Amino acid sequence: MDFTFDDEQDLLRAGLTRFLATRYDLEKSRAAAKSGAGWQPEIWRAFAEELGILGATLPEELGGIGGGPVEMMLICEALGHALVVEPYVDTAVVAAGLLRRAGGPLAATLLDGIVSGATVVTVAATEPTSGENWQDVTTAAERDGDGWVLTGTKIVSASTPLADHVLVVARTSGARADSDGISLFAIEISSAIAAAPAGLEMHHYHTIDDRLASDITLTRVPATLLGDEGRAWSSVSRARDEGAAAVCAEAVGAMRKVLADTVDYAKQRKQFGQPIGAFQVLQHRMVDMYMEVEQAAAAVYLAVLHLDDDDDVSRAKAVSAAKATVGRAARFVGQQAVQLHGGMGMTEELAIGHYFKRLTALQYEFGSTDFHVDRYAALTT
Repeated sequence: MDFTFDDEQDLLRAGLTRFLATRYDLEKSRAAAKSGAGWQPEIWRAFAEELGILGATLPEELGGIGGGPVEMMLICEALGHALVVEPYVDTAVVAAGLLRRAGGPLAATLLDGIVSGATVVTVAATEPTSGENWQDVTTAAERDGDGWVLTGTKIVSASTPLADHVLVVARTSGARADSDGISLFAIEISSAIAAAPAGLEMHHYHTIDDRLASDITLTRVPATLLGDEGRAWSSVSRARDEGAAAVCAEAVGAMRKVLADTVDYAKQRKQFGQPIGAFQVLQHRMVDMYMEVEQAAAAVYLAVLHLDDDDDVSRAKAVSAAKATVGRAARFVGQQAVQLHGGMGMTEELAIGHYFKRLTALQYEFGSTDFHVDRYAALTT
């Protein structure tokens, strides 16, 4: 099997890597994430206007560059390597995928805004009682004249404090855990609105890796239906797999950076008159870290190659295998890196501490390691 990239893919990766190396300062990013706006809007605009990566996976007729899962993987790995906090996965992968499959005038408008960098769209799917099962939907959608209103609660809606619109997964019919009856709706939450929609309450907070998320309470909030009523589950389940594959690629990029920093530190830090990297037991640890990173990268390749499969089972199996493999690797590589750095590994001054927190959070996004192990087992029996 040929895993080499074509010339356009190599140019995409090289251009993004160069941009991030010269213009994405980790210290400035951390300051924005912790005490500022939570991101750097000028970087987001540059992603759109200078690099064009916000439409990389969209067809040309929608303003994109006609890429696919491989382009998504290359972008996410580079973003993970630089520890980028801007909501690429939430907006340009998950929300854009849902909008592209839903179709319609509003979806086209939102996609155009995403590609240009003018609009941030996120997704609200998880609920307090659903755990990791996105199919367990209790948020209800009811007709109200010619439109719809939503009532329910969504939790941990990633990047929503930065968003103009949020896509809400709600139920228009069927029992609580049925796949039939699940629909997708859009709600405008832009800060430019003079007043928030009646019945909408949002609680914003920082996650452990300095990202932003929201818990949302809806009480008969007006919303716009996207796609066919009651037929959204296939698209939602695919979007979740796309998001899982994307964060797996991001984790690989982060782990490569963590491994490189750890090797460099082991060459410089001296103990007993010699670099600690000269001790064989620590060399073995770093080799184990390298092996975990390469296994994770191979698993991501497998997931990416199956991401466009029409067969839902083969796609789900490949994605769950990758998420489980990457989850194990992220835990091991992050912990070993911190230990090899000693107490400094958890300080704010060193990048390694920030990467460790991100690798920890990535293990739970779009399904935890345990969830994907269980799903893979269920799909193979």
